[in-house]
Amino acid sequence: MTINYELYKVFYWAAKTNSLTQAAKMLHLTQPSVSHSIKQLEDRFGLTLFYRSSKGVTLTSEGAVLFSYIEQSQTLLTLAEEKMAALKNLDSGELRIGGSDSLFKHYLQPYLEEFHRHHPGIRLHLKHGTTPEIIAFLKEGSIDMGVVRLPIVDPQLKVRENIQLQDGFVAGTRYAELKGKRLSLDQLLQYPIILFSRNSRARTGITELFQSYGYAIKPEIEVGSVELLIEFARNGLGISYITREFVAKELEEGSLFEIELDVDIPPSQVGILTMRHVPLSTCASQFIETME
Repeated sequence: MTINYELYKVFYWAAKTNSLTQAAKMLHLTQPSVSHSIKQLEDRFGLTLFYRSSKGVTLTSEGAVLFSYIEQSQTLLTLAEEKMAALKNLDSGELRIGGSDSLFKHYLQPYLEEFHRHHPGIRLHLKHGTTPEIIAFLKEGSIDMGVVRLPIVDPQLKVRENIQLQDGFVAGTRYAELKGKRLSLDQLLQYPIILFSRNSRARTGITELFQSYGYAIKPEIEVGSVELLIEFARNGLGISYITREFVAKELEEGSLFEIELDVDIPPSQVGILTMRHVPLSTCASQFIETME
């Protein structure tokens, strides 16, 4: 049975006001149109829904049963409209972002804090993972956007380039004799190297760079977090390869210093990934605007 929602709307307001005339005014219809709609419903069910009198209309017992259901649906529709308005105005909703722990902490955190201050009703759901995992999360629909290191080439994804990060090697006071010196790659490899795990984009990039010069970079220590890269370098366990922007504080206070090389390490680009043919939610669109 095809549902004619307009008929139920007429029925609802006639029952609510006990008047076909008032229902017509509420719905900007003529009274004959209201009467005709009620008659259509009664004919459809084969039941009388209203008692009619000179004072207006009153629900029959059958009409009262129908009204109990229609009233619930009207309440749900009203709530739905209010919810849509809240989503549009960013009073409620959820923002789902995928990224690495280091990008969340050292790059996204200020944007997230600002967004939360302006839109405290939006729930933040952060899902960490490697770049391949972030892409999988996007395609399965469990996140709205991903923030990763580029390049990414995938026809299903829309890539927005955002900022540049500069990676480099840093050391603590144990290797103070290297401060201010320019090292060759061969000289650098005489020292213990600390690298991020094999899954990271930064690890792939530095491995390919060394290979382009005919060297294989083999770390003494591999770690799974930026915090350990910082801590191990500061404690003298080796020379860490890390994003300069992530150790700005340590470089400024002098607990770490940057190793100068005789080759340039190209900057890496951070990008925002979204599904190309999937519309963004209002809050995801607003958050991307704050980052651009």
